[in-house]
Amino acid sequence: MNAKIRAQLAQRKRRIQRRLGRCQRGRGDQPILTACNIQYDIAERGRGIAHGGIGAIHALARRLGLPEAIDQRLHLLHLHLPYHESDHVLNFAYNALCEGTCLQDMDLRRQDEVFLDALGARRLPDPTTAGDFCRRFTPADLATLRDIFNDTRRKVWAQQPPTFFAQATLDMDGSLVETTGQCKQGMDIAYDGTWGYHPLILSLAQTGEVLSLVNRSGNRPSHEGAAAEVDVAVELCLSAGFRRVLLRGDTAFSQTEHLDRWNDNPRVRFIFGYDAMANVKDTAEFLPARAWKKLERPPRYAVQTQRRQRPDNVKDRIVRQRGFESLRLQSEEVAEFNYQPTACRETYRMIVVRKNISREKGELRLFDEVRYFFYLTNEWVLEAHDIVFEANDRCDQENVLAQLAGGVRALKAPLDNLVSNAAYMLMTALAWNLKAWWALSLPEAPGRWQERHRADKRWLLGLEFRTFVQALVRLPCQIVRTGRRLLYRLLSWNPYQGIFFRLLDVLRC
Repeated sequence: MNAKIRAQLAQRKRRIQRRLGRCQRGRGDQPILTACNIQYDIAERGRGIAHGGIGAIHALARRLGLPEAIDQRLHLLHLHLPYHESDHVLNFAYNALCEGTCLQDMDLRRQDEVFLDALGARRLPDPTTAGDFCRRFTPADLATLRDIFNDTRRKVWAQQPPTFFAQATLDMDGSLVETTGQCKQGMDIAYDGTWGYHPLILSLAQTGEVLSLVNRSGNRPSHEGAAAEVDVAVELCLSAGFRRVLLRGDTAFSQTEHLDRWNDNPRVRFIFGYDAMANVKDTAEFLPARAWKKLERPPRYAVQTQRRQRPDNVKDRIVRQRGFESLRLQSEEVAEFNYQPTACRETYRMIVVRKNISREKGELRLFDEVRYFFYLTNEWVLEAHDIVFEANDRCDQENVLAQLAGGVRALKAPLDNLVSNAAYMLMTALAWNLKAWWALSLPEAPGRWQERHRADKRWLLGLEFRTFVQALVRLPCQIVRTGRRLLYRLLSWNPYQGIFFRLLDVLRC
């Protein structure tokens, strides 16, 4: 960023620090909130918007060539009067980035004259038109849009340092999308009794990006269609420069008919949970005692200063006082053996975790029980306990699913059939990918600031969607048209604007 902006940010930081300092606490003889005689007026010349960061998001999309790629390859409209395909697709993503939670919220932006000017738009699609656009999709069009997004992410990945390409970890899982509608085509009843859809989500663990989102009927199993999407994602990652790919999934994704094909590629590894079927359970029970090793899990975090005293466990105390039954983990052990699934011609490595659990009721210990957890892998180098930890790390995808559902609001079914709802999910999930691309586009200046810049990038990648919106999109701005420029003038300060301007420097180049 230039020296003027750097000085302005530093000045605003000093002002807020002085305001929050100890010497500004006052005498405490009256409340802090003292505003009175509050009045409102309407500005005649000054015009502003609440989500000033949307301009940087749009500049990022244009820098990556996303609107042009959509218009060139996705053909759903016979006439462009006045909207193009890219206008519709970006409208869904921008609605989520501006805290829209449903189709109807698009109308708020459509009726905002300053927001339209901020994006250089004469008008935006209304919710009805946006819904009609979703209904124009076919399964082939969904695949085309997915490929457009994948080609765009290649450009972002190409800017990353060589260490980024050491390994691509692909996580897969399904997520139930409940609906109260009764006439939505393709909906069905799921295993837990809810009506709706069961989309499959494939994500990249290193960045949280959604690589694939396929909508399915509510009664379909989690793994249905996963192998085809995995093949596309593996090809994407290997062609983009990743040196190896790791596939992870729970027991529903141990698709044994595909394991040999994936194993034939020396750059592909997999770790899948495996059902505790009778034959593998019997094998584990008859393993000799020397085959088992105690599983020592690393601490969740490193203590920076000194260990604090743990507070009383209120939940545990109530369970004991009221005599509820509870399960308590006593110890864990890990072992391994070779195993060849029926559908495979190759032998793989089966890692088994034996959990020793005590069943208690109040203060009484009723009896002990043993439970087995299995992981099938073609990774022969790592130690058994490292395989277990790697498999457990897949649980972080639950955070991605939670963000897609509760933050982006992409996992919803506002339309009338399976394919149109799939289009809604895919286009709205683009908002989550734009957040990841924003973080990956941040430059890492060599020298003394490099480590700090890398830390900023890691922080942004792990940021919750709503926090990202509050920090870097919800920036009150005055919109000024001057000559050939469209100027966003920030009206407030927050601690993350240094990161914001670093990205803008890249987008200006």
